Amino acid sequence: MGFTRFVEVGRVALINYGPDAGKLCTIIDMIDNNRVLVDGPREKTGIHRQVMTTKRLSLTDFVAKIPRNAKEKKIVAAWEDQGILAAWESTSWAKKLATKKRRASLSDFDRFKVMIAKKQKTEIVTKKLTEISA
Repeated sequence: MGFTRFVEVGRVALINYGPDAGKLCTIIDMIDNNRVLVDGPREKTGIHRQVMTTKRLSLTDFVAKIPRNAKEKKIVAAWEDQGILAAWESTSWAKKLATKKRRASLSDFDRFKVMIAKKQKTEIVTKKLTEISA
């Protein structure tokens, strides 16, 4: 089982560092071994065309079929034709990120309600287990 996620034109990546962390982008050209040219597309992900180091990117399994240095219009069309955004949102990676973001936005009272709900769930489960084992 070999490595399958290569830095290539059309590869969709997740930005993992910097002001755009947590957003998707598409690699549209490779400058050298350490830097790539990425584009959002802006209307879908909010990322404009920029140079980024590969250390700031986490490669996904998705590859958009676009030519090298494609214009944003072609990138948007490729994302829509291949359903990349919907496919990304259905992955466990994206779901974990959404859960993490949701938990980070909870207020103190929301965290308290979650704690109480977990305690109630645990109590119900232990009662059922004792009934089954008895």
